[in-house]
Amino acid sequence: MMPESNVQTIRRIEAEPGASFWRDAWRRLRKNKLALFGLAVVVVLSALCFLEPLLCRYVIGYTYEQQDLALGPVPPCRAHWLGTDPLGRDLLARLLYGGRISLMVGLLGTAVSLTIGVIYGAVSGFVGGNLDALLMRAVDILYALPFTIFVILLMVFFGQDIRLLFVAIGAIEWLTMARIVRGQVMSLKQQEFIEAARALGLRPSRILLRHIIPNLLGPIIVYATLTVPEVILLESFLSFLGLGVQPPQSSWGVLIKEGAEMMEEYPWLLTYPALVMALTLFSLNFLGDGFRDALDVRASKD
Repeated sequence: MMPESNVQTIRRIEAEPGASFWRDAWRRLRKNKLALFGLAVVVVLSALCFLEPLLCRYVIGYTYEQQDLALGPVPPCRAHWLGTDPLGRDLLARLLYGGRISLMVGLLGTAVSLTIGVIYGAVSGFVGGNLDALLMRAVDILYALPFTIFVILLMVFFGQDIRLLFVAIGAIEWLTMARIVRGQVMSLKQQEFIEAARALGLRPSRILLRHIIPNLLGPIIVYATLTVPEVILLESFLSFLGLGVQPPQSSWGVLIKEGAEMMEEYPWLLTYPALVMALTLFSLNFLGDGFRDALDVRASKD
């Protein structure tokens, strides 16, 4: 006879639901304080930036393009919490509006990058053979090109349209994603469940879309969180060169450019945009590192 205590223990274990992969990943993510800090900062800043029209109307009292030439540049005060620029525009309103543009560029540029990279890498890794060699050689050639010069040429030839900016940045950020997905697909297609799907007569497109790509969500999510700050930084660099967002619109890169030109006389015009952008980039990188650790399959076995 088995002791009563052992019977109760077995019954308790059987009654407890097994933790899914995503629940286990969330549990590990919650233990990462830096990742939670990054998540909180990203959520708060995103909410403030995308609620900018309401905040400007009911809290700040000024819009991002509202000028007061008689006021001119003033340091932070009660009426203007972060000061104003030489045209008398409220810096806080412009900072929130610029954040909305920068975050939109980061998210949409990353979406374009992931869409191209995942499809390209998945097809290359799954088909293999000569097609894989051809597609990867194309990636190697594109890697050899100076990406920044490529984006600048796109903006010069096709016009400085913010919609083109999303596509141009996304069109050069997909190469690493394609390589990551290709390697993962080449590993997954040798697994037993893929062999079973082939034995059942499933079409290659169905196997790829229903069985392989869903198993790549972990690496894709990690790379996405690390690509967003990279895209935001690239947009800021282009705006700093005058090839990104155009007036009267604003972005963090535009604000940093304007602040750098007048930093000796009006240091607050550079300090606040640079601090907000640095905080956002650090937070996104902390979050990306946290996702990488939380979604690590080897860590889930510890």
